[in-house]
Amino acid sequence: MIFLQEITEEILKKDNLLLYIHTPFCGTCHLARSILQQIETVLGKEIFYEMNASFYPDFMHEYKIKSVPCLYIKEDGVVKEKIYTFHSMANIVHHLSNHVPYIFKK
Repeated sequence: MIFLQEITEEILKKDNLLLYIHTPFCGTCHLARSILQQIETVLGKEIFYEMNASFYPDFMHEYKIKSVPCLYIKEDGVVKEKIYTFHSMANIVHHLSNHVPYIFKK
């Protein structure tokens, strides 16, 4: 299984997006990524895209991304939440169930 699909400019324009924003040398980002991989494994499908923040400075500025790691949730063209603290898998699942509950349906 491939985890966390790489982002493209075309995907960034989608109305619905679960985007994991990171930098490669961030230790906390590696831990956050493993939480998202676990969620994808449990669900049995790829739901997250990932972005190296270093390559998208305009996006970071435009959407006021304060730090990494960040889980950026956009639904129906509206930014619903930017999660900067990845306490646990249960915590992230809670946020996802509030904003995009349909991802949990088979």
